Amino acid sequence: MASVLRKEIAFENIPSIKAKTLRINLNPDIYGTFAEIGAGQETARHFFRSGGASGTIAKAMSAYDKDFSDAIYGIEKDGRYVTQPRLKRMLAHEMQLMEERISRDKHPDRLFFSYANTVATIDFSKRYKGHGWIGIRFQLDTKQKEFDEIVLHVRFKQNEARLQQETLGILGVNLIYGAFYKYHKPRKLLKYLYDHIDKDTLEIDMINFSGPNFKDVDNRLMSLQLIRNDMTDAVMFGPDGNNLLPAAILYKKNILALRGSFRPVTKVNMDMFQKSYDIFVREQTVELDKTIVIFEITLSNLKASGEIDEQDFMDRAELLCSLGHTVMISKFQEYFKLVEYFHNYTKERIGLTMGVNNLVDVFDEKYYRHLSGGILEAFGKLFFKDLKVYLYPMKNAETGQVMTSNNVKVHPRMKELYKFFKYNGKVMDIIDYDPEIMHIFSREVLKRIMNGEGGWEEMLPEGIAEMIKEKNLFTRKLLKEEKNNA
Repeated sequence: MASVLRKEIAFENIPSIKAKTLRINLNPDIYGTFAEIGAGQETARHFFRSGGASGTIAKAMSAYDKDFSDAIYGIEKDGRYVTQPRLKRMLAHEMQLMEERISRDKHPDRLFFSYANTVATIDFSKRYKGHGWIGIRFQLDTKQKEFDEIVLHVRFKQNEARLQQETLGILGVNLIYGAFYKYHKPRKLLKYLYDHIDKDTLEIDMINFSGPNFKDVDNRLMSLQLIRNDMTDAVMFGPDGNNLLPAAILYKKNILALRGSFRPVTKVNMDMFQKSYDIFVREQTVELDKTIVIFEITLSNLKASGEIDEQDFMDRAELLCSLGHTVMISKFQEYFKLVEYFHNYTKERIGLTMGVNNLVDVFDEKYYRHLSGGILEAFGKLFFKDLKVYLYPMKNAETGQVMTSNNVKVHPRMKELYKFFKYNGKVMDIIDYDPEIMHIFSREVLKRIMNGEGGWEEMLPEGIAEMIKEKNLFTRKLLKEEKNNA
């Protein structure tokens, strides 16, 4: 009863959509344009209906016709309209018009903004649920030379276009309100995007903050928040630290995924990657220019030591990005869920690089008890399509024996199932591995780093040890605690 009451109180404290729009409309300084393509004028409608919109809205438009849209914003190279480049063109174009047409001499205190969205709602056959790009470019100070910007991508889960349009309108209001009144709390701003929106109706799978007021915001941490807040199942970011849209990166690609803790990334990780990649790109159906490598970390891995340590996460991400890799954070503890996710975007070849110990876990029934079909259901999803496992050997510390697919120990009940997949070419050994580095384990390297011991530097790829030392990676929390206790 108490928890229900707390939820009711919390809900009551959330400003209504009308209250949000009215607060913006009654602010004499906030002034901007609305450009909405594909789902009507849903966001602008809320501002018009709440009253006082003449003080806020310079222009509201919908370049719905493609020829008109191209005439205004130009033609995209790929010919598509629901894309991030299209959204950014819209934001830049509309903001430029604001600056050209609104006199600063006459309105010295006006804070300009341009809000835009380009959206495709659910189709008639209901095969494609719909998605869209939404963004706002704005200023919080008239002396500000650069504009701040928030750009996000959404996927709709509702089965009616009308409902999706209504959700889009509410989201737009939440974004504009958050930009002006919650910009100093970007994490909370993320949560406020779902004010009056059920998470079952909308997925936010990418967001990027940029501009002077967000210079201290690390978009990789914002990605992590999307996962932690149950806004999406997986996020990706590139070597530059900016968040990427998984659908755009994975679409029709051959995917090689390497799962690990990367705490820190070691020579073994890089040998696993390089050797499996060499095999993968030699596969007959794999085209090099349509291939992507993903270094994937599960949320459960980030929680291995209890609650998620964001600094620890950033340390791992920084090292992987420095090596030029694309990183995915996912909620998929089981491999078959990861493969299912990839299959949403591609029908091409998928490769999973893993160590022997990971393969043993894959054949452990305890991970599939929640499935009505048990391990057979999971394996049907895992191995049904064009997938192959590239297996990196492991040296038994006690016997010195090198464990491969030929002598790996799986549960007796799983032996025949394992043989079926192995002898059907679903599991391939990496045979040209480096035997000199098989003794390296991330957990041992981390232990030495945190204990101030030596000898770990040569276990890491070139340049990584220097970066760890220079930035005190994996030890910053300890150093802070020691400083506080001193």
